[in-house]
Amino acid sequence: MGIRKESNGRPQIAQVSPVAAIAGGEFQIQGRGFAKSDRPRVTIGEVAAPIIIGSDSFVIVRVPEGVSEGELVVQNGEQSSQAWTCDVGIQIAEGLHPVANPAVDTFGNVYTTFSGSRGQKVAVAVYKIDLNYNVKPFINDLMNATAMAFDAQGLLYISSRFDGVVYQVTPNGSMSVFVEGMGIATGLAFDGENNLYVGDRSGTIFKIAPNRQIFVFATLEPSIAAYHLAFGPDRYLYVSGPTTSSFDSVYRISHTGEVEVFYRGLGRPQGIAFDTEDRLYVAASLGGRKGVVRFDKDRRPELFLSGPGIVGLAFTPSRSLMVATTNSVYRVDAGIQGRLLA
Repeated sequence: MGIRKESNGRPQIAQVSPVAAIAGGEFQIQGRGFAKSDRPRVTIGEVAAPIIIGSDSFVIVRVPEGVSEGELVVQNGEQSSQAWTCDVGIQIAEGLHPVANPAVDTFGNVYTTFSGSRGQKVAVAVYKIDLNYNVKPFINDLMNATAMAFDAQGLLYISSRFDGVVYQVTPNGSMSVFVEGMGIATGLAFDGENNLYVGDRSGTIFKIAPNRQIFVFATLEPSIAAYHLAFGPDRYLYVSGPTTSSFDSVYRISHTGEVEVFYRGLGRPQGIAFDTEDRLYVAASLGGRKGVVRFDKDRRPELFLSGPGIVGLAFTPSRSLMVATTNSVYRVDAGIQGRLLA
């Protein structure tokens, strides 16, 4: 929520949307007195923000690199507005290649991938980011690490879209094969009974029982990139996966494997997650605006966070939101509690 104060002669901010952004994202600012005599100037955390559109009552600015706090101010000549508080993500890791959600353990450590192009052997497949944001190699010998998920016992599972294998990893980084033959294995999610669901992006959702028995759970339209999976509070499995369409869907699947469309109309929907207020978050674009889209309980979407190249997101125990782009991870202090497990 913004902070504003009436002051005669000063630019006055009435609203800023969305509520959060990362570098390269955009804020839309509504108000008055932005350009009475001069072109408006906008700073975010005392860093000048490039103006995309500027008028006396409406301004769009791009969030610059290096912003460390979200105090947004509009200036017109010598006059400055009261600061409006926005949530701006802080980059905590770069030089990565995530293709799905990061994973967060119960302590708040974050795990993210360097997935690489198909068949590319990389030096480090999975990195661990500790609570002090130190980035350390965690898994080396794994080809095309894609999705990650923790089970109720704290073991990490990683899919490989290269060999169709899902690997099980202990907290000290010891890795073993959990299940094979998962096709182009991408998204992972656990239900409340510790069944693992694996998305084969060629069109199948597999269900793996705790005894490793494999079932075909549901079939969907193939994705050109990956399936992304998360369980909702209604115990339905939610699935996103970009296709060649610019008007893609998020699906939900009942416990018996019946598929329905939850929402149609997103651009390139990817990583998904729920908060404890039962709201769904999807890395996607809405009406041409890229970022993280949030759905309320009535399935109404809004752009919650603005930013380019976002592929995944995950909540931490400290109520932060970790946002993964195609090469970085950002921390957004959103103050939202996420559903960490199904």
